[in-house]
Amino acid sequence: MTQTVRLDAVPRLGPAFARALVPTRAKDATVPGHEVRLERQVQDVARLADYCRVTGFTLRDTVPPTWLHVLAFPLHVHLLGDPRASVRLVGAVHVTNTMTQHRPVRVGEPLDIAVRAGHVRPHRRGALVDLQATVSTDGALVWEGVSTYLATGMRAPGTPPDEAHEPFAPVTPHARWRLPATLGRDYRRVSGDPNPIHTSKVAARGFGFARPIIHGMWTHARALAALESRLPERYSVEVDFVKPVLLPGTIGFHAADAGGGWDAAVTTRDGAKPHLRMRVRP
Repeated sequence: MTQTVRLDAVPRLGPAFARALVPTRAKDATVPGHEVRLERQVQDVARLADYCRVTGFTLRDTVPPTWLHVLAFPLHVHLLGDPRASVRLVGAVHVTNTMTQHRPVRVGEPLDIAVRAGHVRPHRRGALVDLQATVSTDGALVWEGVSTYLATGMRAPGTPPDEAHEPFAPVTPHARWRLPATLGRDYRRVSGDPNPIHTSKVAARGFGFARPIIHGMWTHARALAALESRLPERYSVEVDFVKPVLLPGTIGFHAADAGGGWDAAVTTRDGAKPHLRMRVRP
């Protein structure tokens, strides 16, 4: 049985990211075996309203599923800041995200949030690790999400599977969004994610980017917000983060009906290449 560590308060992200910046000599990808948990969390309505403004959602009495990821994210950072973790969140690449909304979550509901790490496996460029999060209220599971990170250059047991990437056919964007240089700071304010590659040219260049890049979870949220009025009460959404979006910049959005669900993409401004691919299913 997985051990559960209950926290008294939301972990501070600044110190956790500072620990994550400390280099490790470990080559084998390891993660802690315990779960971390916060109970009876009250949502900050003012911060939620700001989050909706930044990401394009409508402020309602129910919350976007990506907002619940934001509430779980400090536990991601805390867990991988554990001394037993060789995988550092800073420097790891967020490659996929999957989340399921089992029912709409109301703004006023107190939330129990839990995160655990696991499913360490090989990849041709390193090791993959899953951060699995759940949100419950009154003992009932209402949301769950899995964020998969690539720890480049690290090892995991086994042989990497062959990767079969689904080809992307160029599309004509249904919308184009202009992203200002300040968007990284705006999303940092509402998400709490202090990773400097989203706000600092120097830090971004240190990781090989010409300019700061927007958070992948902003792009995820903005794409989902574009479909907000067409989403059912219960659904799952899968996202592949394909290519970072530099700030400032212009991106395209395209969505197509997929037999009750949606296939969508955030693309280059001309629709030729994807930044993000998304599948929504009831």
